[in-house]
Amino acid sequence: MMVFLAIIGRFFLTFLRHVGRLSIFMGAAVSHCLRPPLYPRLILKQMIEIGYYSLPVVGLTGLFSGMVLALQSHTGFARFSAEGAIATVVVLSITRELGPVLAGLMVAGRIGASMAAEIGTMKVTEQIDALTTLSTNPFKFLVTPRLIAGLTMLPLLVVVADILGVFGGYLIGTYKLGFNPGNYIARTWEFLEPLDVISGLCKAAVFGFLIALMGCYHGYHSKGGAQGVGKATTNAVVSASILILVFNYTITELFFAQ
Repeated sequence: MMVFLAIIGRFFLTFLRHVGRLSIFMGAAVSHCLRPPLYPRLILKQMIEIGYYSLPVVGLTGLFSGMVLALQSHTGFARFSAEGAIATVVVLSITRELGPVLAGLMVAGRIGASMAAEIGTMKVTEQIDALTTLSTNPFKFLVTPRLIAGLTMLPLLVVVADILGVFGGYLIGTYKLGFNPGNYIARTWEFLEPLDVISGLCKAAVFGFLIALMGCYHGYHSKGGAQGVGKATTNAVVSASILILVFNYTITELFFAQ
């Protein structure tokens, strides 16, 4: 019995230690984002890396998600003679949930891993210590540009995913399922409200911050050579993905709970 309690206590203390270290890291990172000096060139570079180079994967994900959603909705709604609701379901599902969540998960797999690997390699090769020796704050140089870029670029990516997702549903609805294009567009706009889009963009901003935070945090605390960098990369992607799902529910509860 005592051995079992010792295992539970050890796990709980380890969890608290990681939460505390992450909280301190996040507090320091956010404080540096709000205080000069900043590095505009590095921020722009990270914006291009996160935003521009992620466009193909996010766009394709949004497009095919909308197409599949339209097909699956038609299969289910046809049983109840409710095919007219397909356009509404597609646009609400994409803007509220699928757009931000799928875009966040795709960017987490691409950018979160890249950040953790890059910063982790700098950590194990003592390049971060060299920055400190050269009187350059590692948070200002490495973490702040990534957090700002993640916070600002993921909402733009979600806008693209929303547009392409709704367009994918339109293509399937009009060319495969035989809906009238004018009626489909009218049904799309009829039930779409600004809150649906705003909630998705708020989710995207939070997801972008979490992805950048997890990538930087795990990379910054990596150790043990190449194996440690690989472990940090895996942990960054997994932790960012889990936090995206957790905060997705939390933000949905805040926006739409009655």
